[in-house]
Amino acid sequence: MEGKVPNAEASITVAARREQVWKALTDPGLIKQYFLGTNVETSWKVGDPITYSGEYNGKAYEDKGVILAFEPLQLLKTTHYSPASGLPDSPGNYHTVEYRLDDADEGTSVTIAQGNNKSEEEVEHSAATWRTVLQNLKEFLESQPQIS
Repeated sequence: MEGKVPNAEASITVAARREQVWKALTDPGLIKQYFLGTNVETSWKVGDPITYSGEYNGKAYEDKGVILAFEPLQLLKTTHYSPASGLPDSPGNYHTVEYRLDDADEGTSVTIAQGNNKSEEEVEHSAATWRTVLQNLKEFLESQPQIS
C-alpha cells in the first residue's frame, strides 16, 4: 500500500457519566483493573513522561511515552513506545494514542485512535487490542456505579 497507514481506531458507548469515564482513564488504581493489568505512572501534565508496566502473555514489559494533551472530560493524548516492538527507541517509532470522550444518548462515547502505525497488519492488531480494552472499560464501569 502506498501512502500513509491509517490510524487504528476503536469506539464504544459506556452507560456512565463523562466524569466516571475520565476517572477510569486517569486513575492508575482504576486503570490497572480494566487495562490488561497495566501499571501507569505519570503526573498527567503535558510534556511529562508516562510509563506503562506489567506482564503481557507471560512477559514483563515497560513501555513509555509523553503526555501530549490533557483536557479533562474530553481528550487525553500521549505518545507510546514499546521495546517489545523490536524497533529502536527513536521518535519515529512512537505511536500517538488519543482517547476522546463525547456525549451519547446512552452515556459516554469513548474513542481511541492510535497513529503512526507501520502497516495495515499493525492497524488491525492494535484496533483489536483497543476494542478489548474498551470492552473491559465498559464492563468495569457498568459494574461499578459508585465510581464518581
